[in-house]
Amino acid sequence: MYVVKSPLSDADMKTVADALQGALVDLVDLSLIAKQIHWNVVGPRFRSVHLQLDEVVDTARLHSDTVAERASTLGVPPDGRASTVSRTSGIADVPDGWMKDTDAVGTLVNALGAVITRMRERVGVTAEADPVSQDIFIGITADLEKHHWMFQAENG
Repeated sequence: MYVVKSPLSDADMKTVADALQGALVDLVDLSLIAKQIHWNVVGPRFRSVHLQLDEVVDTARLHSDTVAERASTLGVPPDGRASTVSRTSGIADVPDGWMKDTDAVGTLVNALGAVITRMRERVGVTAEADPVSQDIFIGITADLEKHHWMFQAENG
């Protein structure tokens, strides 16, 4: 059932739909992973890392909503269900239990790096297909790269 129909061609629509769905899944998973680490971080830098993790959660949640609404705008029903996120995320699992602050930072740097790599791919594939979605991916990538830099500096 199509409630909303996009003016994009079928080929462009497939490219953009896949990019938006992948971004949604990665952002939802990033928010969950950052929150998991946030709840379990321990160590001398607990407070600063704990608070910085919430900034990543806020960024990921804000952008996941933007991506989902862009998909809806184009007539693609977004799928952020837990089973979909678990099955299709590009982020490696994080360990359970307490996590030393330096390990927490390293784990988040890796998670951010994985998402940034996939976002940059989406920037490339949407350049011709849909510059509006590409612009969204560029903004997301810039924000995630800033978090990536700040967390790398934590363990520098």
